[in-house]
Amino acid sequence: MRFDVITLFPELVNAVVSSGVTGRAAERGIISLKQWNPRDYATDVHRTVDDRPYGGGPGMVMKGDCLLQAIRDARQENPGKVVYLSPQGVPLNQALVTELAAAENVILLCGRYEGIDERVIALEVDLECSIGDYVLSGGELGAMVLIDAVTRLLPGALGHHESAAQDSFFDGLLDCSHYTRPEELEGLAIPAVLKSGNHADIAKWRKKQALGKTWRRRPELLQARQLTDSERVLLNEYINEFESSEKLP
Repeated sequence: MRFDVITLFPELVNAVVSSGVTGRAAERGIISLKQWNPRDYATDVHRTVDDRPYGGGPGMVMKGDCLLQAIRDARQENPGKVVYLSPQGVPLNQALVTELAAAENVILLCGRYEGIDERVIALEVDLECSIGDYVLSGGELGAMVLIDAVTRLLPGALGHHESAAQDSFFDGLLDCSHYTRPEELEGLAIPAVLKSGNHADIAKWRKKQALGKTWRRRPELLQARQLTDSERVLLNEYINEFESSEKLP
């Protein structure tokens, strides 16, 4: 999968492929990354990419002419969807990540200052996307988040093919609790079922923990998900256990 990023700070975005899962994916050719700097399309000696907003007000706005040329040059090489990272966009959730992972190419547009000229959105942007209800200095961090989330779903990107399927939100639930050695840590032991060797019981325990954790922390996710009969039984068991104990693993 190819990611093209329109950004004033290409060196910042390049960090996403310098290490970790995304770095290994780039080394293996699973993903590729190219940055396009709007300053390269500025025509004045100062390489100006921003100007004062019409109507007055604080801050500056990224100029449309530079951005349009950068986007259109990127589209010549990458016919993918143009995604603008913006606080006004739709939330980036696992469903949208899965949708984007099914595409071959994506162009990510990173704004700065007070934003970009609205006409760029009208002419070239296919989707506005937000990583949360807060404001960052620019879209680069959002683009890096999106690249990381999408890359995890690409075949061969993770060390184990089932890792992504067990992540939080993959099936509409939070992930279950995880444990590793030592078996006891400052007086806290791992749940006995995880040492049983019974894979069916372990899978059942993990599903119960995922349902219970979602019920405790993100109940709205359960409301949006249709539970199976077996899942309802496990959730009710968890709730009963939770209400009768002050502390659960």
